[in-house]
Amino acid sequence: MKNSGDNVFGSVPVGKDEASLLVRFLDEHDFAPNTRKAIAQDMRKFARWFSTANHEPFTVGRVTVRDITDFRKYVRQNLGHAVSTTNRSLATVRRFFGWLVSNSRLPVNPAKPVKELKRQMLAPKGLERTQVRRLLREVELRQDLRAGAIFSLFLYTGCRVSDAVNLELPDLILSDRSGSATFRLAKGGKQRTAPLPLPARQALQVYLDTRPPVASSKIFIGERGPLTEKGVRAICDRYSAFCGFKIYPHLLRHTMAHQFLADNNNDLVALAQILGHENLNTTARYTKRTEQQLGDAADRLDY
Repeated sequence: MKNSGDNVFGSVPVGKDEASLLVRFLDEHDFAPNTRKAIAQDMRKFARWFSTANHEPFTVGRVTVRDITDFRKYVRQNLGHAVSTTNRSLATVRRFFGWLVSNSRLPVNPAKPVKELKRQMLAPKGLERTQVRRLLREVELRQDLRAGAIFSLFLYTGCRVSDAVNLELPDLILSDRSGSATFRLAKGGKQRTAPLPLPARQALQVYLDTRPPVASSKIFIGERGPLTEKGVRAICDRYSAFCGFKIYPHLLRHTMAHQFLADNNNDLVALAQILGHENLNTTARYTKRTEQQLGDAADRLDY
């Protein structure tokens, strides 16, 4: 859905052309909906900071290198955002102003000289085996067949939440000996097929045997039709309360990646193919240690 020039900056004071420029920037790029939303949020955050710090409406021609540097500091220190979040906000601002330069709206990009913050590369956090067991046990106790199928799909294929809600009946192949799920609308518009181990096939088949008889071919059905991303996140929130620890779709993707490498002698090539990574460097981050693992290792020091 396209943003309108009237609401893209919300109530933030901006110049007369700024909203339409941002909408043009978004419309001229083939951003995924979630990326588009994140970019709009980052630019709104920058515009709000600019107008507050400088006591003037956000106007692209009035932005300086000093503004970008101070904004980076504000996001990291005042808002307390992670280095990765801070760098993402900076990258968004840099890209937007780069587009303004390429379209002759500005002579130079004030964000170009401002470097991203350095950070220690850590592996994305996943659930421990005991936590996965707790989650699946809570699902079984409640005889929640749909949740069991959804969580099994995440834990055995490492799919994204958008992959799960877009999955349709013809995309599944289930048999006693093998199975697969084809994600036709994966990130970047790419298609990939992931194998389904026996526990995932069993959980999906049990759910499909009781799936509501609706006209939609989407696999996961809610009370009002096909389950949405919001609906999946609500299920995760419900089980977060049951289990006593936070659960969300991408955490389960990270969990699958860690467990796959642990059980398959660090086979990065196979994991990259399953997760849909084009660059092995993206997959390689799962071979790094998590912050908890580094802390545990440090605790074992003995002088």
